[in-house]
Order: sequence, then structure tokens, then C-alpha cells
Amino acid sequence: MIELDASIPAELAPLSWLIGLWEGTGVVSYEVGDEMHRLEFGQRLSFTHDGLPHLNYSSYTWLLDENQTPHVTETGYWRLSRPAAEGDPGPGMLKGVGEAPYRTAESVEALRNADDAFDIEVSIVHPGGVNELYIGQVKGPRIDLATDAVLRTGTAKEYAAATRIYGLVEGHLLWAWDIAALGQELKTHASGRLARVE
Repeated sequence: MIELDASIPAELAPLSWLIGLWEGTGVVSYEVGDEMHRLEFGQRLSFTHDGLPHLNYSSYTWLLDENQTPHVTETGYWRLSRPAAEGDPGPGMLKGVGEAPYRTAESVEALRNADDAFDIEVSIVHPGGVNELYIGQVKGPRIDLATDAVLRTGTAKEYAAATRIYGLVEGHLLWAWDIAALGQELKTHASGRLARVE
């Protein structure tokens, strides 16, 4: 059973089941040409909030070898998709004008879509020069995401698109990530199973 923090912003209620520290293992299985890339990794994934209407996300992975060699990291922000309002801060460091929107459960319910879910936006940044902007939806304990845009620096490896699925199954956070990269079309890339760390 998940206990919800009553101090979280109302907008985070649909995503609140993610909040916390998760740890577990996963596998990569990705074919490039005639070569299959396979490895097992450990993962520590964190969803936190700072009182603002988004979740802070970070993921750290390491290889399951004798040295637990550091592997890859990513960081980002998860939020409900909604029009910006005058009460929201920004752009930049500008202060919002007036009352912050969507402060009550009732006002957040107005954001529910025709599928009885909530549209979400997720920004994920990789240190290798790749930035992903996902759009998708959260429906209960399931999240489906697909890239709307992928930005790469001139030095980043080729990476064109991705989809991700997250779900809460019997108290575990399960995820799967498909990518289109290195000249390949969108296909299976990695998955993991994580348990909440108390």
C-alpha cells in the first residue's frame, strides 16, 4: 500500500504513486545490424518533488559485474500536460502573476482526458548530448510515453525516437524502453523491475 504525502501539489496526485526511491535490476537487449548487445544492470531510480507541480526524476545504472561499473545516468522532469497560466512562474526566473492554477483536486480532475487518463509531458536529459521530450498519459498505475522531439548535440550518438512504458505491478515498478538509434527502427531496447526502497 502506498501512503500519499498530503503536502504534494494537487497536480501531482495522478503521478504520486511514483514518488520515492526505487532499486532493482534490468536487461538491455538491442540488435544493431548482425550484432546483439546484451547486458544486465542494476538501477536506482528516484522521483521527488520540491513543492512545485512537477516530479524531479533521476536514474543511475551500473553493470552487474564484479566491480559494479557505473553505466549510464539520466535526469528530468515529469508533469501533467496543461496550458501555461499567468500564475505559473517563468519564463526564466520570472514570478507568476496571481494565484497558481490547479491547486485543488477538483480543478485537476478537469484535466482528465476522454480516455479517463491524464496527459503528461516528460523531459529527460542524458549527459551524452541527447534530450528527449515525451508526451503520453498516466492512467492509474500505468504510464505510456512516446517522444515528441529528440534533440542531439553535434557530438551525440545517433538517436531518433523512443517509447517508454511504466507500471506498478504487485508493488514493483516495471518499465520497458524501445528506441530507434544507430540506424535502427524503433524496437525493444531495455526493461527493468524495481522495488521501492524504504
